[in-house]
Amino acid sequence: MIRALHRWPGLLALALLIVLALSGAALSVFPMADRLTAPQAGADLTVATLAGRIQAAYPGVEQIRRAPSGRITAYWFGQGAPGAAVIDPATGQGVASADPNPVERWLTTLHRSLFLGDGGRVAMAGAAAAMLVLSLSGAALVARRAGGWLRWVAPLRGPLAGRIHVETARLAVGGLLLSSVTALWMSASTFELLPDGGAPPALPTQVSGATGLAPGGMDALAQVPVAQLRELTFPYPGDATDVFTLKTDRGTGYLDQGDGTLLAWADPTGWARVSETVYMLHTGQGAATLGLVLGLMALGVPALGATGLLTWRAGRRGRPRLKANRPAGQAETIVLVGSEGGSTWGFAATLHAALTAAGQSVHTAPMSAFAPERYVRADRIIVLAATYGDGAAPASARGFLDRLAASDRAPDAPLAVLGFGDRSFPAFCAFAEAVVQAAKAKGWARILPPATVDRQSPQDFARWGRALGQAMGIALELVHRPALPPTEDLTLISRRDYGAEVQAPTAILRFALPRATLWQRLTGAGFARFEAGDLIGILPEGSPVPRLYSLASARRDGFVEIVVRKQAGGLCSGQLTALEPGQTVTAFLRRNPDFHPGRGRAPLILIGAGTGIGPLSGFVRGNAARRPIHLYFGMRHAGSDFFYGEELPGWQAEGRLSRLVTAVSRGARPHYVQDALRGDAAQVADLIRDGARVMVCGGRDMAAGVTEALAEILAPSGLTPAALKLEGRYVEDVY
Repeated sequence: MIRALHRWPGLLALALLIVLALSGAALSVFPMADRLTAPQAGADLTVATLAGRIQAAYPGVEQIRRAPSGRITAYWFGQGAPGAAVIDPATGQGVASADPNPVERWLTTLHRSLFLGDGGRVAMAGAAAAMLVLSLSGAALVARRAGGWLRWVAPLRGPLAGRIHVETARLAVGGLLLSSVTALWMSASTFELLPDGGAPPALPTQVSGATGLAPGGMDALAQVPVAQLRELTFPYPGDATDVFTLKTDRGTGYLDQGDGTLLAWADPTGWARVSETVYMLHTGQGAATLGLVLGLMALGVPALGATGLLTWRAGRRGRPRLKANRPAGQAETIVLVGSEGGSTWGFAATLHAALTAAGQSVHTAPMSAFAPERYVRADRIIVLAATYGDGAAPASARGFLDRLAASDRAPDAPLAVLGFGDRSFPAFCAFAEAVVQAAKAKGWARILPPATVDRQSPQDFARWGRALGQAMGIALELVHRPALPPTEDLTLISRRDYGAEVQAPTAILRFALPRATLWQRLTGAGFARFEAGDLIGILPEGSPVPRLYSLASARRDGFVEIVVRKQAGGLCSGQLTALEPGQTVTAFLRRNPDFHPGRGRAPLILIGAGTGIGPLSGFVRGNAARRPIHLYFGMRHAGSDFFYGEELPGWQAEGRLSRLVTAVSRGARPHYVQDALRGDAAQVADLIRDGARVMVCGGRDMAAGVTEALAEILAPSGLTPAALKLEGRYVEDVY
C-alpha cells in the first residue's frame, strides 16, 4: 500500500513536480538577494524618523512599505505623475527602481499557476498534494529499508540508482514535507477554503479634524522601530477625515493626522499569525537562509524523479519473459516470486527453464498473485522470497501473508521456500522466515526444509536445486547466469605462496592496476575507485558463473590484491592458485560499502581466520591516520598459514596496527579466534563500550563462534552483537 501511494503520484505528476520544484528553487534565491542588496535600516531608526526623511525628499509621499527582507519602498505622487523607488533609510532618498524583477515575476507566475490562471493554480495545488504524499510515503519506505526510524542513516546496498534515490530522499524529505504542506495551505487560502486571517480595526468615526502634523512629529510613530514596520499609508491630501494607517508585525492601527493620536488598534489573531508564518516558511520572505535551504532541498526532486523512474523501470525489466509459462490451473509446479529490485526474478527464470526442460509444466507468477484455489493440478508450490528492509515483504509479494492467513486451510500441494538475502544484515531472509512460520501455522506440508541464498550466490542456488531435484525424483542442475557488469583483464604481477606443506595451497595474488579511462575516473566505473573490503568477481575459464573474493587493497595502493585458498574441486580457486606472473584473469568490481571501516577515530576490532585476513590486512595497510586497530587472526599452522606475516610487524611498528593477537588451531594446544577474544574479554568489552567497531571476515562457522563469544563477553554490560549490528558497529563478510 505504501509503495503504491509512493509510486503512482510520482509517475503521474513527475513533470509538474519538476516544474514546481525547479521554479521554487529559483525563487528561493531572491529573498537572500534582496537581503544582501537592499539598504538596511539601523536598529535604532524609528518609523517617525524614516517617514520624516522620506517626506522631506518626496513631499507627495502616499505610502511606505517595508518588505521582510528589509527593503523599503516609497510611493508618491508629484508633478502630475506617480513615482516609486527603493529607499535608503539613512537619507530617505531613492536609490533603485521599485519595479518588480521581471524574472522573479515570471517565475512566480509559473510556480503558482503555469500561466493558466485558476486552472493552473489547481494543477499546482495537485502537484503539491502529490509531493506531500510522496514525501510521507517516501520517508516511511526509507525507514523500512534502513531497518527502522532509528536507523535512518544506516548504510545502503543495492543498485546505484536506488542508493542515490534513498540518499537524496534522506537529505531532502524534511524540506519537501514543509514546502508541500505550506503550499497546500496557501492554495487553500487563495481559494478561500480557510477562514479569513483577521480584519483591521474599524475606521474611527471621530477625528480631530485638523491636518498638517508631520509624521516625524508623531509620538506613536516614534515608538515603533523600522524593523517592525510593514506599511505606513498617508491620508489623502485635503481630506480632514482621513487618517494614517500603520501596519506592523504587532498589529494594525489608525493615527489622527492632526495630533498623531492613536485612534484604534487591532492585534493580529492567532490564525493570522499562523498564516504569516506559513507564508514566511514557504517563500523565504523574512527567513532568507531557510528559503535557500528549502530551495536546495527542492533541487532533489529532479534527482528523485530520475532515479525513481530508473528504479521503477529496472524493476519492470527485472521481471523476465518466461517461455512456456503455463496457466495456473494447468501447471504441476507453481513458482511464486517475491522480488524488490528484480534480481530474484532472474533466479526464478533459471528455475522455470530447468523445470520445463525436465518435462514439468510450470506456472511462474508473483507472490502477490497467490490463489491456491486455482492450483487444481499442482503437485508442489515453490516460493522464492527476497526480503525488503528490516523484514518486510518485497514489492511483488504484497498481500501473500494476508491471503494465506485468511485461507481456511493450507493448499494441498506441498511447499518449498527459498529465501534470498544478505547475511551482513540483521534481518537476513526475515520475510522468507515469516513465510515459513505462517505456512507452519497453517499446517502446510513441505517438500524439503527451507533454505537461503546469500548475496545472490549461484553456488547456493545450485546446491538448493540439487536438493529440490532429489525430492522431486529428477536430475535438476540450476546454472544461474546473473547479469554481469563490464569486465577487465587483470595481469598478475606477483604471488606469495603458503600452505603447500600442509596440503592447503594458498596464495596472495597481486595484479597490476588496470588503466582507468577519463569516463571511469569521473563516474567511478570499473576499477577507477575501490577500497579494501570491496569484492572482485573472477570469471573462471569454462564457467559463466563468477566467484567473488574480498579485496585486500585499495586503489591508492596501486595494485589489486586478493588471498585465495585452493579448494578441493574448486574450478576458480584452482585456476587462480595455478596462475603465473604475466598471465591474466577476467574480472569485475562489485562495491561492498557495508564492509568498509569508515572514517573517524573510533577503535577497530578486526577478527578473521584463514583467507579472511585479506580485507583486514587492507584496512591495516590503509590506516595512515593511525586509528587504533586490534587484529585477531586465526590460522591452522603458524609455520605455513601466517598470511601477511612479513608485513604485520612493520605495520605495527609504524602505528598502523595497535595490537596483533594470533590463534593457532592445529598446534599442540588448539586455539581459535573466539578463544583469543575470551582471553581478552575485559579489554574487548572496554573497547566496544567506548565505541569500537567490530569487523569479522572468514568462514561462517568461525563467524558464528565469534558472535557467541562476543555475546558472552558483552552480556555483563547489557550489549549484544545484534544491538551492535543495528547500530552498524558489528559487520561481517562471511562465506
